[in-house]
Amino acid sequence: MGIEPSEIVVIGDLPPDVRAALAADFDLRDHLLEGSAARDVASLPRDCRAIATRAVLGVPPGAIEALPNLGLVLSLGAGIDRIDREALAARGITLAHTADQFTEDVADFALGLIYAAQRGIVAADRFSRSGAWLGVRFRTTRRVSNRRVGIVGLGRIGARIAEKCTALGMAVAYYSRTPRPESGYAYRADLLALAEASDILVLALAASAGTRHLITADVLAALGPDGILVNVARGSVVDEAALLDALESGTLGGAALDVFANEPDFDQRFRALDNVVLTPHAATFTFEARQAVIDHLVAEAHRFFAA
Repeated sequence: MGIEPSEIVVIGDLPPDVRAALAADFDLRDHLLEGSAARDVASLPRDCRAIATRAVLGVPPGAIEALPNLGLVLSLGAGIDRIDREALAARGITLAHTADQFTEDVADFALGLIYAAQRGIVAADRFSRSGAWLGVRFRTTRRVSNRRVGIVGLGRIGARIAEKCTALGMAVAYYSRTPRPESGYAYRADLLALAEASDILVLALAASAGTRHLITADVLAALGPDGILVNVARGSVVDEAALLDALESGTLGGAALDVFANEPDFDQRFRALDNVVLTPHAATFTFEARQAVIDHLVAEAHRFFAA
């Protein structure tokens, strides 16, 4: 069966509201992933013109080269590390992703994680529910304002986190592939030096082969027993085994994590730790962001098929 003129092949699955919005204007064909890149590519319709996928799934390796009529990839999510952008550019294929729609939401969430970890808000909730307050006082925490915050990655999200931290009285420095002197924040060319000079290290960088396990045991040790790691980037940028060891041994004071190396089946050792705040990759989960994403993807699909 051939592709309809305005048909979009959906790789994996889409959230119901996103799917419904696309289905209202376009024909959708489901393509379920089989776990083998070769089979996933072989079963794609060769006359496919448009693909919709989620950032966590991306596009199967080899699919771009195998689809001669492909002209549009719609990607739902903040990351684009699982899509071969060089292959798309070489073919002149449009990539419509939704990273810009999540900037404010992820930055807000990062601030929430900073407060939750630094002030022990989640631990205080557990303490109150357990009835422990009847016998002892909750532990003393540290003030958030005047904390030294190091931000790894000063792209759209990292820059917005920096703005919010500055407005709340925190001192910001950053590490990035490219210095941004116009930002006005202190640049650290050495990641270890940034960690040593920070009370809180916030990860807001893109995932890539070059950033895999960028946060090593040495970086965590430099952050220190009073330091806090906040990750709203990707689980792959942290050596998770080293992080668990640092948290369990007290080499690192605490962490607030929205992302993990394996999701949703993350390492269960995290659950036993009282010095960690855990959230289910939820930084982008707002009604406002979801509507902006839907509007953007539908508009990009209309633009492509109208051309």
